[in-house]
Amino acid sequence: MNILFIGDIVGRPGRHAVASCLHQVVDAWQVDLVLANGENAAAGFGLTAAIALELFEMGIDFMTTGNHIWDKREVYDYLEREPRLLRPANYPPGLPGRGVGFCTTAAGCKVGILNLEGRVFMNNLDCPFRVADRELDQLRRETSVILVDFHAEATSEKMALGYYLDGRVSAVIGTHTHVQTADEQILGGGTAYISDAGMTGSRDAVIGMRKELAMEKFLTQLPVRFEVAKKDAALCGVVVTVDEQSGRASAIRRIVAPVA
Repeated sequence: MNILFIGDIVGRPGRHAVASCLHQVVDAWQVDLVLANGENAAAGFGLTAAIALELFEMGIDFMTTGNHIWDKREVYDYLEREPRLLRPANYPPGLPGRGVGFCTTAAGCKVGILNLEGRVFMNNLDCPFRVADRELDQLRRETSVILVDFHAEATSEKMALGYYLDGRVSAVIGTHTHVQTADEQILGGGTAYISDAGMTGSRDAVIGMRKELAMEKFLTQLPVRFEVAKKDAALCGVVVTVDEQSGRASAIRRIVAPVA
């Protein structure tokens, strides 16, 4: 089976890229399941229920998030109600939502998804390595096909988790930095890995935001209100090929689909 994972969707240009490019990517790569990180889909910061529904209607089957999921408080109730939307599993107990979920392909294959957040240069959360151990006990009882979205800043932390979970999950896909990396590989135990799947949004930008504002921030060191850039949008992500019985990955390919 082929699983498409779409990198962080940023604002309206990112949503437009999904609407414009998703179906052609699905057809070209014979995709069976579409996953995406949607935490920046609402004006670059956070997610709303209305925008989540819009993305699901475009053909995304399941969404993960990260640290920005908490930016729009109106999504909190939706996190409780919508099993197709995750937040990182290593946040404190009692918060809205869940960090683990399942979805089923049209052919009837059950896929487990685990959402984790890193700690290096980020929030002081529970250990993602130990939380992964705990959650995998449940996931592996249900299916051998498991994908992990590791929303983290440091490449070293992402790579370490990839090796830690090698042979126990089908894929470890990094998100958060918005820059697609060129280190996609199949690890020794059959786990597909990439440090960052990239960003779906404006490429005429600094990680999806207007480049003029980013330069102003670096030059002045004063507070700047970032705005989503609008030009040259593209859908970025990876397609992972997984054996449905063993859960082992056989291929991972980077995808960049510009809006025509």
